[in-house]
Amino acid sequence: REKNWKRWGPYLSERQWGTVREDYSEFGTCWEYFPHDHARSRAYRWGEDGLLGICDRECRLCFALALWNGKDPILKERLFGLTNSEGNHGEDVKELYSYLDSTPTHSYMKALYRYPQERFPYEQLVEENRRRGLKEPEFELADTGIFDSMRYFDVYAEYAKASPDEILIRITAYNRGRDAAEIHVLPSLWFRNTWIWGCRHEGCTMKPRIEPASKGLLKASHETLEDVFLHYDLRDHGLKDVLFTENETNTMLLYGNANYTKFVKDAFHGFIVGGNRDAVNPKMLGTKAALHYLMKIPGGSSASICLRLSSDGKLGKPFADFEQIFSLRKKEADDFFAGKFPAGAPSWQIETSRRAYAGLLWSKQFYHLVVEDWLKGDPSMPEPPDARKFVRNYDWNSLFCRDILSMPDKWEYPWFAAWDLAFHMIPFAQIDANFAKQQLILLLREWSMHPNGQMPAYEFNFNDVNPPVHAWACWRVYKIGAKNGFKDRQFLASAFQKLLMNFTWWVNRKDADGRHIFSGGFLGLDNIGVFDRSKPLPGGGHLEQADASAWMAFYAGTMLSIALELAKDDPVYEDLASKFFEHFISIADAMNNLGGSGLWNEEDGFYYDRIRRDGESIPLKISSMVGLMPLIAVEIIDSETIEALPGFRKRMQWFIRNRKDLASQITFMEHDEEGKGGDGRLLLAIPSRRRLERVLRRLFDESEFLSPFGFRALSKKHATEPFVFFAEGAEHRVNYVPGESDSWLFGGNSNWRGPVWFPVNYLLVEALERYGRFYGDSLKLEFPTGSGNFYSLAEISMKMHGRLAGIFKPDSDGKCPYHGEDSRFKNDPHWCEIVLFHEYFSGDDGRGIGASHQTGWTALVASCISKCSHAMEGNL
Repeated sequence: REKNWKRWGPYLSERQWGTVREDYSEFGTCWEYFPHDHARSRAYRWGEDGLLGICDRECRLCFALALWNGKDPILKERLFGLTNSEGNHGEDVKELYSYLDSTPTHSYMKALYRYPQERFPYEQLVEENRRRGLKEPEFELADTGIFDSMRYFDVYAEYAKASPDEILIRITAYNRGRDAAEIHVLPSLWFRNTWIWGCRHEGCTMKPRIEPASKGLLKASHETLEDVFLHYDLRDHGLKDVLFTENETNTMLLYGNANYTKFVKDAFHGFIVGGNRDAVNPKMLGTKAALHYLMKIPGGSSASICLRLSSDGKLGKPFADFEQIFSLRKKEADDFFAGKFPAGAPSWQIETSRRAYAGLLWSKQFYHLVVEDWLKGDPSMPEPPDARKFVRNYDWNSLFCRDILSMPDKWEYPWFAAWDLAFHMIPFAQIDANFAKQQLILLLREWSMHPNGQMPAYEFNFNDVNPPVHAWACWRVYKIGAKNGFKDRQFLASAFQKLLMNFTWWVNRKDADGRHIFSGGFLGLDNIGVFDRSKPLPGGGHLEQADASAWMAFYAGTMLSIALELAKDDPVYEDLASKFFEHFISIADAMNNLGGSGLWNEEDGFYYDRIRRDGESIPLKISSMVGLMPLIAVEIIDSETIEALPGFRKRMQWFIRNRKDLASQITFMEHDEEGKGGDGRLLLAIPSRRRLERVLRRLFDESEFLSPFGFRALSKKHATEPFVFFAEGAEHRVNYVPGESDSWLFGGNSNWRGPVWFPVNYLLVEALERYGRFYGDSLKLEFPTGSGNFYSLAEISMKMHGRLAGIFKPDSDGKCPYHGEDSRFKNDPHWCEIVLFHEYFSGDDGRGIGASHQTGWTALVASCISKCSHAMEGNL
């Protein structure tokens, strides 16, 4: 941090329009209030977006590309996609791009954008997706045929830092077609608008300026940022103009009101596409500038632009060392990642992991939202309507966020999501442990967490309840560090103290009857239930959730493990360990025994949600991930830990002797009457060994949950045996759907009724590993069920890591399952370079579905590959 190599990075969003932050509508209709068509003309309030761009960590000064092929109706300054109401499966980016590389400090970065040479099919994408129904797949840019004749440009943005504040930029456009073609390239430099709103909080400034300093040099001046200079090479092919305007709204175009300034945000669009030379400032001054290149590139050839962003405006030869620095930084990146793989690892594993890490690193974003100011509106702007006092998130006015955050997907989800972020940090911990710890602590800080202890879920509704995986992520990140030789107990203790508040919130708010059976709402699993679990039940009653209760046992077990670790240095934590030990057992007992059998169904050998009303308990017999979540709540306590903590040992032994009513069904009681295994270890788990075996037989059954690519979120048996529930004269139905959702529940852009999802798969596979560590070869099961092949759970865990990684493994023809039916990804070398990390994957064929750049939790594939690689190395 002393040299601040992370000060500049890919922190620019890919979509600021259509976000809740920019929504000042009366009733919170964010997509309609700020559509894509307004983005080029309207100044943003809380952030910026751009194409393959970078900015400083406070998003004051931004750099990105703009492109025009001479045929499009608009200048391409940002990625296009459909809004929630336009897509047949909800919002979706309709572009082709890929993150290719990045180091953790962003000392080297590379990304690709594929730009058609024909008119971009905006209207066709909207109309065809609107025409298609829920039973049809999304209509993508590649489906329009616009790339079929190879008439497109591959535009690469490449960055290499000479020092923390000196960034070399190389933009290269490849003409993949046979014939020569023209492309306008506008490297753009602009300031985020922080001067027009009249706001009161930090980050609001006087108006900055960009102006020429000399030939080949632009100077950007800002009151909180030292002068920054953009060097450009006058010898570069095709330089035509240097353009200036202001990053301010074109109010005349949008609202019919006089503009604040003659020169407005969409001036470059007007100049390039509209031919309006008066749109730009002839005095060559503004808060937004662009270098305008027009390059005619022969077929099969390329052209490059070299730039240098620097705090030094007096560089004698700013491009003399270009190739040397790029080569050095690229080699450093290769050397860094080479250390993450054992010798002899297959090339596909290395390439997939590198791209997963690149996506994680490129998906960092400056995220700014002050809820109190957002609700009140700004002094220099029109006063918000009264209804905004009770719009979404109105009760989160303590939230103040102005930091770099890890995004699930910078177009589809350009805002943090609490449980997504927790999963991101597992692969992040392998490449940047400090960032992983900082991110986890950030959501627990007083300016993020609600005063009542709730963590904000995600931008569309901070009050929604995400699964409580934050403690698990903190514990795993700590253990990854410990494995690498550094036990950061200060981080662990700091996180634990904040997590205590959050755990208490869960207990007080989500255990309705105080019986240790929890109801958390949809819990991130969207449409997995027969109806919206976040809303009142049709016909009334109270929903007892197998997954909510399991998540809380998982939470308690993780907090127990953290407390035991901290107690090694501070005996104060022994009492807290005892508290979480007993809490875990209480939840497990309730799930297994409350009312006779709890949430367990002996006939089916499965855990189900139950509706409790009028003294009756009705099981919802949906065989889904909901009933598998109880498996993840499993912790091992070794004998050395117990013996080293006399206070905890004494309380635990008393509990075992005197509360057998609670402990009778818990797995740790199975080995002997003292609760010890052969080597003194204890296992805390929800299912007994017998029940575990019954659930696992179904989990490993290929006609139910087991697919070639992981565990399905819903049993395939529901394809022929749908679950049907009648309430208030209406039929509610759950069918197995392997791919895109066939329901508009939760917007239609997310499906938990059949596909493979990386986050819950990772937790299940990790749990199998822990069961395997405890039971060893004493417990072997058929895998797959009915195959006649028996393995330990540790071996099955490794096989499942392999299946998840196999989504990205090319077959003998070069085809990866996630490619679907598009043969270009295996046959065309230019398409092979593009690796997409989808939100989830078909439960039948592994095809990628949903958000296409979700190198948030899908980057867990890098962790799966690492497990497989090192296991193979160990066997050798």
